[in-house]
Amino acid sequence: MSDFCAPDYQTALVRYRSKGLGLMKTQKPLSKRQQSILDYIWDYIQDSGRPPTIREIGAAVKISSTSVVNYNLTKLKERGLLERDAEVSRGLRLTERAMEAYDTVSSTIASVVESVRMVKVPLLGNIVAGEPIEVGNSDFSTFDEDDAIELSVNMLPDAKGNLYALKVSGDSMIDAMVNDGDIVIMRPQATARNGEMVAVWLSPGDTTTLKHFYHEGSRIRLQPANPTMEPIYVDPAEVTVQGKVMMVLRQTA
Repeated sequence: MSDFCAPDYQTALVRYRSKGLGLMKTQKPLSKRQQSILDYIWDYIQDSGRPPTIREIGAAVKISSTSVVNYNLTKLKERGLLERDAEVSRGLRLTERAMEAYDTVSSTIASVVESVRMVKVPLLGNIVAGEPIEVGNSDFSTFDEDDAIELSVNMLPDAKGNLYALKVSGDSMIDAMVNDGDIVIMRPQATARNGEMVAVWLSPGDTTTLKHFYHEGSRIRLQPANPTMEPIYVDPAEVTVQGKVMMVLRQTA
């Protein structure tokens, strides 16, 4: 976590009242547990750019029961310090009132709130970072429709359009910081510039692969980012670009 230390809630409450932004005077102060949860959510967002899950909150504040965590989150919501989206696992947002308590500059509140808005990117299947493998057609294998990667909008270079995710298999792109098991966020597109990392379908043999793309006149060079592997040369008519890599989510054990 960051070195940021959230101010004591009672100190913040004084600031609330002096600005006319505070809780009603009849409201009791937050419990120590609720204050710890609120502090952790703030700290986590500062570090990760997205809110924590219920289980992460429980582990951080030493609460083993998710129902107890949910109870306290409900109390924070009732106080007007938190908003929740029940349809999203990381669907927590600090309200403007809570951000004021942490001395967030008023002019940045809107951007911070927007930055933790979550979007779902569908996980459509696997892509090989290695020798091309047969897939049987020009489409990726499809996962269950409930499979999705949840990301905050500020993590995405381009949150517009029909982004999708693929799980990487193989190690041909390791020097581009793409390892076996990582998730790549893709933007659908049918063309590519030289040097871009793209997912391509090769019509000979119905195969797919993830490589750097180079158009060299009469041929396409699909370049791995691994010094132990050779490039793949194909006729331009046999290559279909299916999408460009927009970001990589590293998978850690």
